Amino acid sequence: MSGDKKWQDAQLKIGTKQTMKAVENGQAAEVYVAEDCDKRLITKIVSLCQKHGVDITYVPTTRQLGEACGIEVGAAMSAVLKS
Repeated sequence: MSGDKKWQDAQLKIGTKQTMKAVENGQAAEVYVAEDCDKRLITKIVSLCQKHGVDITYVPTTRQLGEACGIEVGAAMSAVLKS
């Protein structure tokens, strides 16, 4: 993920609220979800992504997702925005 050029150049929404809003508004091209975040959040975002036809990629931990997003704290999920 971190070596993916598309990911590095992409505009992101980081965090649960921002990610869900991006999916609901049709702005998300792809969503990344940390496998160790709250299972209720995973269920909710998976359902939302299925409804809106957005692909999901799972990342093992919130720490790894946060690092990939360029932040110093963990992130439960993030969305890569459509260009």
